[in-house]
Parts: sequence; structure tokens; C-alpha cells
Amino acid sequence: MTEERTVRGYDPLDMNNYRIEKLPKMEKSGFEKWMARLGGPLAIILFVLFNWILEVPFLQTPAEKSMLAIFIAGLVLWMTEAIPNYLTSLVIILAIVLTEVVPQKTAFAQLGHPVMWLNILSFVLASMLVKTRVAKRFALWFVLRFGHSAQGIFFSFIIINLVLSAFISATTAKATILLPIFMVICAIYGASDGKRNNFGRNLVLQNLFEINITATGFLTGSGAHLLAISLFMGAYGSTIGYSDWFVACFPLTIIMALLGWIVATKLIFPMKKEEQVPQIEGGLERLRSELSAMGRMTGEEYKAVAIFLGVLILWSTDKLHGLDATTVAFLGAVIALMPGIGVVKWNDVDIPWHLMLFSAGAYTLGAGLDATSLPGTLVDVFFNSLGISDDAPFALLYVILTFMMMFSGLIFESKTMRTLIFVPIALGVEQKFGLPQLSLSFPVAMLIEHVYVLPFNSKPAALLYNTNQYSWSDTFRFGITMMTLCWLLILVWGETVLKWLGYTPGLL
Repeated sequence: MTEERTVRGYDPLDMNNYRIEKLPKMEKSGFEKWMARLGGPLAIILFVLFNWILEVPFLQTPAEKSMLAIFIAGLVLWMTEAIPNYLTSLVIILAIVLTEVVPQKTAFAQLGHPVMWLNILSFVLASMLVKTRVAKRFALWFVLRFGHSAQGIFFSFIIINLVLSAFISATTAKATILLPIFMVICAIYGASDGKRNNFGRNLVLQNLFEINITATGFLTGSGAHLLAISLFMGAYGSTIGYSDWFVACFPLTIIMALLGWIVATKLIFPMKKEEQVPQIEGGLERLRSELSAMGRMTGEEYKAVAIFLGVLILWSTDKLHGLDATTVAFLGAVIALMPGIGVVKWNDVDIPWHLMLFSAGAYTLGAGLDATSLPGTLVDVFFNSLGISDDAPFALLYVILTFMMMFSGLIFESKTMRTLIFVPIALGVEQKFGLPQLSLSFPVAMLIEHVYVLPFNSKPAALLYNTNQYSWSDTFRFGITMMTLCWLLILVWGETVLKWLGYTPGLL
């Protein structure tokens, strides 16, 4: 089959065949199309009902009513994708201004939020790695150096994802860099041309899991982490730094990645002997030739590595020099763009402005929630409806909130939206029950990246599903198993590591 495809001009070992634009696009299902059609009218109806018609007893002011109406309508638009997500954000900003939930200056200023700047600057730094091809060179070298067996390849990608997560804040960018490499490896091990095997299932689904959860180890691993930090700051006037996040989260990331490898290869997709050896003779040589074709490292690549290592060192030593993550990223981006010194020009920088506008709308929504104290009100109503009194044990609150955050990843496509909904709720619970700062909101924020169960749960999930290496049932079995195990793990973490670090009082 491979020889026939090669004769027809298709080479399964050619990385160019796995560029994103050449992958088949995942079509919306009939249900998703109906949701998109109904989303707009439904959002309008709900906005009118909650803002002008329904009398909600626990809402005291017009601003609270408007904020709840905007919040519900925005969720409907975001979840149904009736209009593009960035356009929903612009509609939300406009609605918040017109209903006078917050002043115009406050609403429009969110585009200049420090976290927005950190997002933008992180894309500048990530583009530097992509343009100079340092990221691709590192991934190829690591696989060739340590990937001489099936298990060695799986471990290599764990390390590769960890390293890239320290430098690249966009999980989609990591998926884009790695996809051609692991697709060629799938072909080498017999998973290509529509033929699936457990090696391919393991490699692609483990990469999907790792692309997301390795971001958990770093404060700058995701823009949603930065949003959580800004919410901490808004609630308490103080927050946690890069090194604090790393100490609490990086060991957890390692454990989750290893747990994913065990569950996938030993329990859900055990491989036959023939699936653990290359099926195409000389396949790894194609990767070696791909690396050789890149030539020796250039001066631009060395400069890119030096700039990023400098940024990483400054991020990790923030407690010593006092510079926050945004200021450090500013410094790195200025050097990277500096004529004669840097390695990229502005036209080389790939900033997804639609995501920036989406984030600006999310932050404006957060400003409106904070101004109206709506999360605290909703927390009171929710816990009163469950009959949970003010003397409820911390363990019960911890279990409920971490469960809600973790399994919301089955429903919400956006990590930003999950952060915007559940972190303020956790902050409200902390304040309502007089709990230590960050005792619930930080563990909830540690679960932001669990968006890998179904193809619509995140952009990397949608992208990797198009590789045709696994089915919906495959990704659900692996994903829901890992989601459940990782939730149990965060319970253990709350009783051990987070207790030792002083964040939680413990669960027992």
C-alpha cells in the first residue's frame, strides 16, 4: 500500500503532507449546525427575559440584572458559536457599556490589560522560535536521540511538550509544531493511509493530553493562567508569582503525564509486539534527513535560544528581582524585535488577533462581574439551594468546586470561559466562608488545561482529531479516564503538597 501511494505521488514520510492546511477539516455535525442556528435567537430571548421581564429575587440593582443577562447571553453565543467568538466578545463589551454595568473607560481599557500584553508578547517570543525553527530542530533531535523504541518515543514527547510549554503559551502553536513530526512517526510504525493501530492511538492521544496538561506546570503556559492571576489580584490585591506556580504545579504535571502514559499504553491501548517496531524500513532515517536538511544551527537560532533562556531565568527568579512576568516578556520581545540584535521582524510575528479580541471581551465580562459582585451573589444562592451552611467543612467545598471545574471541560470549548466562570466562584466561596486566600481558587485554576476528552473541547483536540488516528470512542475512553484520575489526584494534592505549601488547610 505504501509503495502504491508513493508511486501516485504521496509519501507517508513526507512532513509536508501533514501541514495543517492539508488536513481534512472537521465538519460540524447536524446537532452543532442546529445549535448555531438557534444560538442567536436564544441569546436575544434570554437577554430580554433576564434584563427586563423576569424578576429574580436575589438581584437587587439594575446593574446586577443587566450583568446576569449579558453573562447568560454571552455563554449561549460562545457555546453555540452562532457568531464568531471574537464577535461575541465585541457584542459583550458593547452591551456592558450600553447598560452602564461599568463605565466606558473601564470596559474599553481591558484591551490594554497587563495580561493582554503578556499574551501578545508571548506570541512574539513563540514566533521567534517558529521562525528560526529552533522548536522543530529540538523536537526532531530529541526524538532521534532518545526515540529508538516505541516507549522511548512516548517518553521523548513528554519531555518535548514540557520544554515547549515553558516557552510557548499557546497550546495550538505547540500542536502545530509537533503534528507533522508525530504523524511521520505514526507512518513509520504502520499507522498511516487511514490505517489505525494502537501505536498511533497512543502517540496522538498522549500528545493531545500532554500538549494541554504540560502547560499546567508553568504560569506562562497558557493565557488562561494569566487571567486567573489577574482575578486573584482583583480579589485580594496580591497574587502568586512564576516560581510559586512552578513549585506547586510542575510536579503535578510530571505525575499526570506519566499517569497518562501508563493508562494509555498499559490499560486502554495496549500494543501488540508488531506495533512496537517500525513497519517502514529506514523510517527514522527520514527524520534524520529532515534534521540534516536544516543544516547547522545558525546565529539566529543561537540568539533565539539565548533570548528565551534569559526570559525563562528572569521569570523563574521573579522573587529576587521583583519584575513581573509581563515586564520580563516586554524585555524579551523588545530584544527579539530590535534591528541588528533581534531575530524577528514585526511581519514575522503571528499574533491571533481574533483570540486577543475574544480575551478582551472575557476580561470585560470579568470586570462587570466584579463591579456587580454577581459571583458572590450566585455563590450564596447556589450553596443555600444545596443546603450547605456557613460552617460547611473545607473538604466538601474543595470536592464540589474542583469537580465542577474539572468536568466542565466536557462542555466548554474555551479555557478562558471556564476560568472566568469558576475562578470567581471559588474566590466568592473563599470570601463567603472565611477561608484562606487562594485555598480554593488556586486548585481550581490548576485544572484549567483539562480540555482533551472530545474533539470540540479545545482547538488542539479539534486539530488532532483531523489526523484520523483515533475515533470519538477512543478519545472519550482515554480522556474521561484521565479526567477522573486527575480529579482524584488534585484531591490528594490538596491534602499533601498544597497543604505543605500553605495554600489549603488540608482535606482530612
